[in-house]
Amino acid sequence: MNHPARQMGSTISLGATGIRISPLGIGTWAWGDSVWWGYGRKYTDEDIQAAFQAALAGGVNLFDTAEVYGLGRSERLLGRVIRATGHEVIVATKFFPFPWRLTGRSLFRALRGSLKRLGLSQVGLYQIHFPFPPVPIEAWMNALADAVEAGLVRSVGVSNYNAEQMQRAYDALARRGILLASNQVHYSLLQRKPERNGLMALCEQLGVTMIAYSPLGMGLLTGKYTPDKPPPGLRGQRSTREQLRRIQPLIGLLREIGQAHGDKTPSQVALNWVICKGAVPIPGAKNARQAADNAAALGWRLTEDEISALDAASERVSSPG
Repeated sequence: MNHPARQMGSTISLGATGIRISPLGIGTWAWGDSVWWGYGRKYTDEDIQAAFQAALAGGVNLFDTAEVYGLGRSERLLGRVIRATGHEVIVATKFFPFPWRLTGRSLFRALRGSLKRLGLSQVGLYQIHFPFPPVPIEAWMNALADAVEAGLVRSVGVSNYNAEQMQRAYDALARRGILLASNQVHYSLLQRKPERNGLMALCEQLGVTMIAYSPLGMGLLTGKYTPDKPPPGLRGQRSTREQLRRIQPLIGLLREIGQAHGDKTPSQVALNWVICKGAVPIPGAKNARQAADNAAALGWRLTEDEISALDAASERVSSPG
């Protein structure tokens, strides 16, 4: 389902909570991650500061992090740039349910650790990172509800939950009088599983915001990589080069559509498609140029014919899983 209203205002509601967020956020996995993204070698703290400021200038107010990103460094860097600018933003972070974390007390300890690293007294959105056993979904939802009642969290969400798991989370929170705000999942032109397995439809039905991570396919949809010039490091595996070969027609269509909208980049078209589908993309940004490029996906809208053309091109190359 396409959502024409998603593009019109400068902010939208996070679920049914009334918290206002930009229709696009910034994911900060790369902030402090030296293994996968090359933090400290290819970009610096100054680049991250500039990315944050460029995102703000582009109308972005949602920044997503997690306690495990960079082993806590992402939260520290995000907190530092927030304090440096004094600008109010919506911070979303995540609790990782390691198998040795078995009680609500462990969630509170992790949450307080995140708040300390961020330098905040409260986060806008606190999410369970994965639905790992052995702790039941309902137990974590009760702990999240306790965190809301304690004033440490404004809203709660989940991440990587399928439709059945999300329904259980929604019902458990509803019994505490709390709304499930969001479900953060992998979604892009290269990964459309949420459309196929009923998750996106259930989000729409329940009023839950679907947040899309990796909305640019780990950079493959930016147009800057080719089979002969794959991404650096761990991202440039043989399978990635094969995927780049297969998606070149889709990249070409992104370029063609972008030209029709005043020379928008493939990234901006791909992100606008996610927004038109009713999700909130959270692409990463390691510098000011990337952040400004992401933010320029806002303020305009693909036509229905363009969305349909991208749907068709995507169907030929997107992952079935």
